Amino acid sequence: MSETPAPHEPDASRGRLGPIAVAVAAVALIVTWSSGFVGAELAARAGGEPVTVLAWRFVVLAALLAVVMLVLRRRWPGRRSWLRQGTIGLLSQAGYLLLVFEGVRAGVDGGTSSLIAALQPMLVATIAGRVLGERATRWMWCGMVVGLVGVALVVSGALGGAGAPLWAYALPFGAVLCLGTGTVLQRRWHLDDDLLQTITIQAVVAAVAFMAVALLRGQAAPPTTPEVWFAILWLVLLASLGGYVLYITVTRSHGATFVSTLLYLTPPTTMLWVWLIFDVPVTPLGLAGLAVAAAGVAIVLVAQRRAARGD
Repeated sequence: MSETPAPHEPDASRGRLGPIAVAVAAVALIVTWSSGFVGAELAARAGGEPVTVLAWRFVVLAALLAVVMLVLRRRWPGRRSWLRQGTIGLLSQAGYLLLVFEGVRAGVDGGTSSLIAALQPMLVATIAGRVLGERATRWMWCGMVVGLVGVALVVSGALGGAGAPLWAYALPFGAVLCLGTGTVLQRRWHLDDDLLQTITIQAVVAAVAFMAVALLRGQAAPPTTPEVWFAILWLVLLASLGGYVLYITVTRSHGATFVSTLLYLTPPTTMLWVWLIFDVPVTPLGLAGLAVAAAGVAIVLVAQRRAARGD
């Protein structure tokens, strides 16, 4: 098993998506990934406790995937896969989501959390350059900075400094580190598990982790209102089976830096989701941020393609 792929080479064993397929996957990823924030808002408005919602989201997801595995008579992976995929699941799903929610719970406003989360592409580019050989060119770094500016414009109206203690801001930073590390490991460890096996293992491990936290807090009882269950099903179908599955697929095909850069478009897309569902008006500054973030992503993608061609 080769540990480090050549610079700019995707994981060939997984198969690289063609131009049209990757464009469709990228758009779908942005839309479904941002739907997770809408699901969290739906749960909050319905009075759902965050840890309870997260625990039952992954219990339902793990049970659904396990049934699919049994019906299709798929082979269950061995211990090595459970250890490695479980580690990625703990980082990319349990660690990331729990630290984001805990940061909000500690008083860090959503705008600040989104801005901190937007640092992930730069973190991943730095790690990927050293670990995976996915070197970021000057133009790619330029595009990431432009994308970060766009995100800052989108969330600037939500930056309030709501009196959170200084230590609380370490929580969303920790969430970014968890997701970024999990993304790099997804490329680093070339396991033979297919997509169904991968997400099943990660969902089972995340479900156990979240349920353990919920039990410790006395918040493990299943929700009792249809509104909270609707939010949970929204998260399972759109954010997990949609967003996270696409995240893994695009990561395997086009690399950690590529997929992380796409997440710059998450806050602007969430802004549009919120407008459509909750009738929250879109501000001119938000639209400007969307345009700037899109320009930043475009710069990175063009620069990455040129680098791959050796231009």
